Amino acid sequence: MIFFELFYVFFFIGIFTIGGGYAMISLIQNQVVNVHQWISSEAFTDIIAISQMTPGPIGINSATYIGYSIAQQMGYGEAMCVLGSMTATTAVVLPSFLITYWICRLYLKLKDNPIFSGVLKSLKPLVIGLMGAAVLTLITPGSFIDKWSWMLFGAALIVGLCTRLSPIWIIVLSGVAGYFIYG
Repeated sequence: MIFFELFYVFFFIGIFTIGGGYAMISLIQNQVVNVHQWISSEAFTDIIAISQMTPGPIGINSATYIGYSIAQQMGYGEAMCVLGSMTATTAVVLPSFLITYWICRLYLKLKDNPIFSGVLKSLKPLVIGLMGAAVLTLITPGSFIDKWSWMLFGAALIVGLCTRLSPIWIIVLSGVAGYFIYG
């Protein structure tokens, strides 16, 4: 049955993809276009375009759309097409969910262990250093940051620190201000 095959293929993709949704695209294309020949290359390109336009991660969006499309091409009705979407989506998300779940359980089990706590404390400077490197990369000459970006950043920081305004509203207001500044 196609649903088991869909689950297997997308679970496999979910396990072996490191780097997010865009890293999944080539694996998904290889499996659904080349290996299984479920959809054409042109249809895959359309699916990726639609997946980029819809909210959410592109890997999950494309899995959802592909699951639906494949069930539809097999002649299934609407309910089974939705099941195809759910199957592919669940399968691509499940490996990450399981890994995160087991890491959380391991953390809860080891959080009071002095060796584990020491390792985590020693990683804090590394994380700060990586974040600092990212900041330095963005503020180097030729980057996209200009005086208006700095002013927006400063205003958002001050509003965030001095008020109880939700971070979502700060982002929305910054976007509106950016629209008026940059057109």
